[in-house]
Amino acid sequence: MITKNSLEKAAEKNIIQHEQIEPLYQFLHEQPADSASDNREEPLRFIRSFGDVFITVGVVFLMISINLTSVSGMYYFIPAAAFVLLAEWLVHVRRLALPGMAILLSILFFVFNAITSENETSMLLGFAIIAVTSLLFYFRYKMPFSHLPLAASLVAMFIIMLDVNALKNPIVFAVSGIIIFAVAMWFDSRDTERVSHLSDSAFWLHLLASPLLVHGLMLSMLTSEQSWLSDLNKEVMILCFFAVFFLTALFVDRRAMLISTQLYMIYAVTQILRDSSANTEDVVIFVLIALGVFVIYFGAYWYKSRRFVFGFLAGKAITRYVPDLNIQDVKAKA
Repeated sequence: MITKNSLEKAAEKNIIQHEQIEPLYQFLHEQPADSASDNREEPLRFIRSFGDVFITVGVVFLMISINLTSVSGMYYFIPAAAFVLLAEWLVHVRRLALPGMAILLSILFFVFNAITSENETSMLLGFAIIAVTSLLFYFRYKMPFSHLPLAASLVAMFIIMLDVNALKNPIVFAVSGIIIFAVAMWFDSRDTERVSHLSDSAFWLHLLASPLLVHGLMLSMLTSEQSWLSDLNKEVMILCFFAVFFLTALFVDRRAMLISTQLYMIYAVTQILRDSSANTEDVVIFVLIALGVFVIYFGAYWYKSRRFVFGFLAGKAITRYVPDLNIQDVKAKA
């Protein structure tokens, strides 16, 4: 697969123009990967080497050290501007995604602190600025991670404008999660081969939508005053909920949905089982063992399980919006 680094070297030798690098890269990565179509896992394109991790650590240290100084108020815009210049070098020129994520979060942190105060209006303005900044960052650097803070800030604005206690009305989280999940599926449906930036954008949106859905829907069910829900067994409700959630993740081929909710799943199942067990430590141990076996098994046989469960849907209209159900498991290489 042709990398941006290869295209940049070609531009340096005047084989192609510098302004052609990005559109050519996007075009090449939007084409179906013929040789890998039957052996493809969910790609992670935001890290290329340990050098990316090393630079990211430096960015984090820089952000923390600046925050520990006496900077306050509108002066936060100064380090925000400095990090924009850093983004021009590391993201626009060097094309480093992981450091770019840290840079974007740093910019959002400084901008938010420069604008917000304790009142609700400034908080709403702060989240609006975060949304606009994330969107501009995406337009400038085409970094899919930008969609996560963009969506998160829109959710925060939605909750503030509703003027409700979201903790006491978890349906707000559920509605937000459903909307973000729908947007993520729109991106996924446009790239079922998982080879372009559209799939990467969907990945980050799924990471945000899943905990919102799990938290909102589960608490809405368990705290509902509807008689048909309150009469049901609490343990059965939780097991059914996570079974449906898992089947959804399996069908749309997004393990990221499960990863972002595992901590919540451990907490929820442990709290339920504690009611019927005298030894709390044993409950936690058994839950962790069961989850560990679950993750290992489905990590190794994800696609086989997907074909086994949903194979009967192969060729149906609905499967046009999800990756191929006949993709084979990737065999571990020595």
